[in-house]
This record gives sequence, C-alpha cells and structure tokens, in this order.
Amino acid sequence: MDILPYILAIESSCDDTSAAVLQGKRVCSNIVASQDVHVKYGGVVPELASRAHQQNIVPVVDHALKVANIKPEQLSAIAFTNGPGLMGSLMVGTSFAKSMSLALDIPLIAVHHMHAHILAHLIEGAHEEALVFPFICLTVSGGHTQLVKVSGPKEMEVLGETIDDAVGEAFDKAAKILGLPYPGGPHIDRLAKEGDSNALAFARPNLPNYDFSFSGLKTSFLYTLQAKVSQDETYVQNRLADICASYQKALIDALMLKVKKAVKDTGIQRVAIAGGVSANSELRNTLKRWGQEKGISIFVPPFEYTTDNAAMIGIAGYFNYLAGERTPLSTGAKAKIKF
Repeated sequence: MDILPYILAIESSCDDTSAAVLQGKRVCSNIVASQDVHVKYGGVVPELASRAHQQNIVPVVDHALKVANIKPEQLSAIAFTNGPGLMGSLMVGTSFAKSMSLALDIPLIAVHHMHAHILAHLIEGAHEEALVFPFICLTVSGGHTQLVKVSGPKEMEVLGETIDDAVGEAFDKAAKILGLPYPGGPHIDRLAKEGDSNALAFARPNLPNYDFSFSGLKTSFLYTLQAKVSQDETYVQNRLADICASYQKALIDALMLKVKKAVKDTGIQRVAIAGGVSANSELRNTLKRWGQEKGISIFVPPFEYTTDNAAMIGIAGYFNYLAGERTPLSTGAKAKIKF
C-alpha cells in the first residue's frame, strides 16, 4: 500500500498567515496567525499586511510542522496560494514556498485561492456525509461572490459572479456606516439575531442571469439611513438590531435567489457554501431550512475552514499533486488570476 504524501501548505493571500500539514486528505495541523493591526483602520492595509506576514511566516510554519509531528525531510511537496489576493501578501508566501521547495528539493504546487475554498469541503472529516460530485457551490467572501458548478476537483465552471462589489464587502461597508468594528460581518450577524428583519425595505438587485450585484443595495442602505436620521438623530442607536437584521436579510435574499435558480436549471440537488461569509449564521440557517423544505442536501463547512486557512490550500494542493501538476520556481504571485 502506497504511503499518502505529506504536503505543507501556505496561505498568505490577505491578512491571515497560515500553514498546514496534510497527509492525503487528512489535516495533521492547521495554524492561523491573524493580524489585529488592521482593526483601527477599519480595513486591511496592504503594506501592513505584507510586513506582518514576514514576521509571522517562519514561526507559523515551524508550529505547523511541530503540531503535525513531522520533519521537513518527510514532506512530499509544498503547496501555496499564488493568487488571487493582495500582491505584497502573496509575495511573502510565494517566496517562502519557493525557497523551501528549493532547499528540500521537493515539488512546488501553486493553488488558486478560490478553488481551495471550494475544495475545503473534501477535507477528511469535514462532513458526516461525504459531499459527492456534482454540486453547486456559493463562494462568498470579502473579495469574491461566485456561484460555481463543481463536477470534480479539477472541473469547475463559474455560473455567475458579482459584477461590482462582493457580499462580504457589502457587510463591512454597512458596518462601518453603523460605527461597528472591523470586520463588520460578524457584528451585523450578532446584532441581527435581536432585530426585526422586516423593519426596513432595501433594494434587492436581480440580474437576469446568475450574476450578482450589491452596489445598488449598499446605496439603498445609505440613503434609507440618511432619510431616517434626518427625521430622528437617534434612529441608528435605537434601531441598530432592526437595521442589521433587515440589511442582512436583503443580502441573503439576493444570494438565495441565484442559488435557487441554479438548482432549478441544473437539476443538481447538492449545494455547498464556502468563504468567510459562509460563517454567517443566518445564511447557514436559511440554506438549511430551504434544503429541508425542498429535499436538497446542504453542506456548510466547519467554521475553521470558512476563513482563509492553509488546510484548504493543502487539500487543493493534494489534488493538484495527484494530477501531476508541478509549478516551476520561476512562478510569481498574481493579484488577479483567472478562475
């Protein structure tokens, strides 16, 4: 019986420095170092992010190897995120991965960040019931909103994506207007639990295909609040939970509209969510309720695989490794990269 390969994975696309060790589909370690420096700025500052990655990457990789209880010489390959993401952040992870690959004389494997979010569902133990192909995946984060038909680890088709802002950014911008800390999505989710989701009506975009648009909804949110505050200066502080619940419902309604259309049009009865916004409790609950009503299998990832993490890079790297993909040392980081 062949011994499954050990793969060290590195993720540094934004503001989380992460390293993981996988043996096949099994996660042996998954270490994440977050960057609190961005909180006071209300968003990620690229230059500060890349500096923090430089400080974090060596101890994070060392910790991942120690938790996995393996030595560098036991590794079969190095997987890393080469895009999309912040250029400075990506360069830190890319350079480190290339150096380690060269030093150990083992293959280097580039991974597409968005592919990895989707393939996190295939990590051993991620679900009680294994997710089988094909399935529809709604990938939602601060930088991306996509609806993808997944027919295999290397067979993915983007059915639709946002034509302007990502849903995660729509959460964060609204939170900033409301005076909530960054990142704002979790705060809106928490406050919405105590609010009336029908208290306010916001514009709900509906493009004719599978694409998304959130710029109009953000504008509707801003103008609605300005009108309310002009009549009552204490409106936001007095109705904060209702505002959050109503806005969150509008965002989720826009997402669900396209998911339902994709399931109806393709006939695929399995739906997964991925990305940072997949941690949103109301999105999870809405999908689960709809799945139970319609007999559709819903797959939500464990919380540790929703935000950026190296375990998802490792599972994508594993499938790339099996497919015989090898990345030359001449490769570079790519802020934008085709899906």
